[in-house]
Amino acid sequence: MSDGTRPPHTWIAVDPDRFLTDAIAGLVAATDHLAWEPDPGFLHRTDRTDDGVALVSGGGSGHEPMHSGLVGAGMLDAACPGLVFTSPNALQVAAATRHVDRGAGVLHIVKNYTGDVMNFRVARTMVRDEVATDHVLVDDDVATDPGAGDDEGGPGRRGTGATVLVEKVCGAAAARGDSLDTVTAIGRRVAHNARSFSVAFAPCTVPEARSPSFDLAPGEMEFGVGIHGEAGVDRIPQQPADELVDGMLGRILAALQPDDGDDLLVFVNGLGTAHPLELNVVFDQAVRQLTDRGFTVRRSLVASLVTALDMAGFSLTVVRCDDEIVELFDAPTGAPGWPAVTATGASRPVDVHFAEPDDAADSGDESAWLTAFVGRVQESIDDLTDLDRQAGDGDFGTNMAAALRHFGLPLRGSDSEVLRAIGTSFLVRAGGTSGALFGVFFDELARAAGESDDRLEVLRTGVVEALRRIQDLGGARVGDDTLVDALSPAADALGAGVSLAEVATAAADGAESTRDLVASRGRASYVGDRARGVVDPGALVVAWFFAAAADDL
Repeated sequence: MSDGTRPPHTWIAVDPDRFLTDAIAGLVAATDHLAWEPDPGFLHRTDRTDDGVALVSGGGSGHEPMHSGLVGAGMLDAACPGLVFTSPNALQVAAATRHVDRGAGVLHIVKNYTGDVMNFRVARTMVRDEVATDHVLVDDDVATDPGAGDDEGGPGRRGTGATVLVEKVCGAAAARGDSLDTVTAIGRRVAHNARSFSVAFAPCTVPEARSPSFDLAPGEMEFGVGIHGEAGVDRIPQQPADELVDGMLGRILAALQPDDGDDLLVFVNGLGTAHPLELNVVFDQAVRQLTDRGFTVRRSLVASLVTALDMAGFSLTVVRCDDEIVELFDAPTGAPGWPAVTATGASRPVDVHFAEPDDAADSGDESAWLTAFVGRVQESIDDLTDLDRQAGDGDFGTNMAAALRHFGLPLRGSDSEVLRAIGTSFLVRAGGTSGALFGVFFDELARAAGESDDRLEVLRTGVVEALRRIQDLGGARVGDDTLVDALSPAADALGAGVSLAEVATAAADGAESTRDLVASRGRASYVGDRARGVVDPGALVVAWFFAAAADDL
């Protein structure tokens, strides 16, 4: 996850006065069933033909796909977008309410923010003689003090991740023909049984703003952040996923107070730039920890549905659920922002692992030269990553670590055994281009070492065949700014019968020559001239290999 040091998002270049309207125009153009009413401004469905209860929601823009992306069959009938992080006005809400009413009444789903609450309340007053209305207030965020609610005149808990769950369940209830009173009661049941907590590793930046919404030092995170860019209730050091989720669940469960054995719906939500891999890590921890506490995660949702522009972080929502809520959660919807497929069964902890390859090198005599090579690479992972960030896509150091970090030093075994272990490790553990090419390199060296005890002969035979196979695989030639620029001159030197010291020098000179080249192969070729002046990390590792061989002799 982010360390909080990323630069502020500058946003796509667009006239700030047209930012919201152009975004809405793109959404409508891409969605068959959506239309925009410009006066006073709301989105609505065009495909509804029944006469059931209608749902209206809305809020400040910047939380998409909530709410505009959740307009569709089985969810919202209209959404009222405000400016970024600003509630819609009462005229928008009132007009949308009148437009979608089919005689069965209209339910407002409202996040507990002061502007939203006020404007939706005013709108209901404006239409009270025309449309039957009711509302569900969503107030799930336990980071804000529930003790500052109505009794003390404070705003209470903020409305956050649970909002989309209320919209989904209420939309399904309306679609099956429930009355306004019934739909309202179901929505309030979901809201009452839902609690959320959010964290951020980097702030959001409002379009046209000069700076992010808050500042974070490297290694810090906001604990209890809001979805409008608000800083958290605490600033803490970044934590491992298990500790972080444990702290969040502690607050959520203390507020929700589910009974032992209760069925739960768990929603892990990305706040803007959290990657799906990160969200899945969070859900893995949530389901493990809740299961350990004796709860059943009966339904789950992992998606970025309630965002805060480009904030890097996530929220965790837990809902106490029953059979009816589960049935309505599972019901189909045509809302474009809702995931096409969601889980329809209980979630349980799953143990996932990759089978360990047979690549140990820990028995027999010490292999000094291969130990020196592997040790040098292990110590240089960060440097190799930095080189590849300048010359390619930044994954070279990661691939080297994946292949070699598990080896304990010193390496032990015959040359053939250790070379075979290294080759297997590259092929199985590293993957990618680096894994394939270095896997082939060490595989051919191991094959040659199995046929001769003369290291110079092993290198001479193995390197030539490895070079042939590598060039056949990737098509690289000298001058393409790849590991071939070090491997080919080393092969030539070996063929000329010179000393290993001279072979190592030829490989080092070849690696250095890549500093002035522009890659024409591999991902480094995508960055063009920006890679000039940087040594290719693959060529550098090849040079280190020959240096280790020469130094040992």
